[in-house]
Amino acid sequence: MSADWSSRAEMVILTGNSYPELAENISSRIKPLGECLVFKSSDKETRVEIYESVRNKDVFIIQTGSTKDPNDDLMELMIMSYACKTSCAKNIIGVLPYLPYSKQSKQKKRGCITMKLVAQMLVKAGLTHLITVDLHQKEIQGFFDIPVDNLRASSFLIDYIKEQIPDWRNSVIIARKPNQAKRATGFAQRLKLNIAVIHGCQDRESESEEADGRNSPPPSTPSLDTSIPMSERRSVFTIPSLALGEQVHVKGNLPMDVVGDVGGRIAIIVEDMIDDVPGLVQAADILFDRGAYKIYAFATHALFTCEAPLLIEQSRISEVIVTNTVPHEFAKLQCSKIKTVDISLLLSEAIRRIHNQESMSYLFRNVEPND
Repeated sequence: MSADWSSRAEMVILTGNSYPELAENISSRIKPLGECLVFKSSDKETRVEIYESVRNKDVFIIQTGSTKDPNDDLMELMIMSYACKTSCAKNIIGVLPYLPYSKQSKQKKRGCITMKLVAQMLVKAGLTHLITVDLHQKEIQGFFDIPVDNLRASSFLIDYIKEQIPDWRNSVIIARKPNQAKRATGFAQRLKLNIAVIHGCQDRESESEEADGRNSPPPSTPSLDTSIPMSERRSVFTIPSLALGEQVHVKGNLPMDVVGDVGGRIAIIVEDMIDDVPGLVQAADILFDRGAYKIYAFATHALFTCEAPLLIEQSRISEVIVTNTVPHEFAKLQCSKIKTVDISLLLSEAIRRIHNQESMSYLFRNVEPND
């Protein structure tokens, strides 16, 4: 046993500029942050200077994605990782509570799967392990050729519901979109509550996933009705009726509605990230019109845009509860409805267990498969 402890690598914790406060909260439970300077020179190039030895050590680099400039966040992480790699670090573990570009994990139109490119760059830069929280799609773990620990923040959010929402047993869990029903089910099972789903067109995602005409040979196209303006032909299709020999116009967008009973109850919307605040406000209006008397929104990642705090403040949402995976202190100053749940304890425990080569299953003990 003594030989095992003597051969264990020393730990070094470094951080970039994306979220120094979170890094301080994490390191305060383990050991002080290492001395490292990450800055931009006069020519706008990112430079990294590490002021202590990392040779044959376990280096943990804390660097989350932010809404300010995710490209800078990634570039800082890769340069820091490469600097440790070329300095003969034993292991280089990236701690990215929010992984930038995780929303671009599917190919749409004539684009590409950008998340796959980001994963390859991070591995090439020298990362040997990755810690993240609530990936947008679990399949993203397969893009990496290194181990990925996808931690879950749901336990912290559920504790907030039980401790901070009066009469939470009179609540219903809401999935804002049908494809989010699995996540809502995971919350509902642990809270022993019912779920409801908002169905209908809320944003442009459905339009972005339409067929773009790349089929070869081209599919047979229905006849066009020249009476329809050119600007509307994208969303209105003219289909010949086989029975009547007439042309019928079919629109693809359905009006928003709630599948489930929310009358006289507290509505709790759960998502993995909040980046579409107008859609969230619209969903709150629908729930209020269907009888919900109080509306909460829970999410792991707070990707607030500039106008998001004002929209939330003026909406029918009572509170928006998010974790501190992404910096949003300025948004909280603008909106009193935004509340933060600290998950630095989860990340610090993950770092400690990985460094000590302990099992990570303890961190998933209260996690449902649908989370």
